[in-house]
Amino acid sequence: MDEISVGSVVTGIYKTGKYIGEVTDVRPMHYLVKVKAVLKHPQQWDLHAPKEVDVPLFHERRALAYNEQTNIPKNMVKLYGGEVIDYKESLKIALESSKQALQNDQGDWAQKCLENLSVLEKEYKL
Repeated sequence: MDEISVGSVVTGIYKTGKYIGEVTDVRPMHYLVKVKAVLKHPQQWDLHAPKEVDVPLFHERRALAYNEQTNIPKNMVKLYGGEVIDYKESLKIALESSKQALQNDQGDWAQKCLENLSVLEKEYKL
């Protein structure tokens, strides 16, 4: 098994999103990862009340930005051997995938998620 070190290209799960990035530091419990692409867009919701709309704050969760660095727990990081596609293209694909997963759900929660994703799509300028 290969060891993850500074310079390794990895996938990492941060909150509810999944990213491809480069390890820039190894810490006792985390890797510091510089984001290069988005594999899964973060989910839109209140983490304390999943699939509920009537909550004090229905979070609009943005994807981490290109080259943004974040601490990811070591158990959420794996080596990545595939191609790293362009950040903006990866964000577009991940956002579209999230929207498609919600399209057939007519519930309030899914509709609110789709509203948030539409706002984010405009802000991302995709």
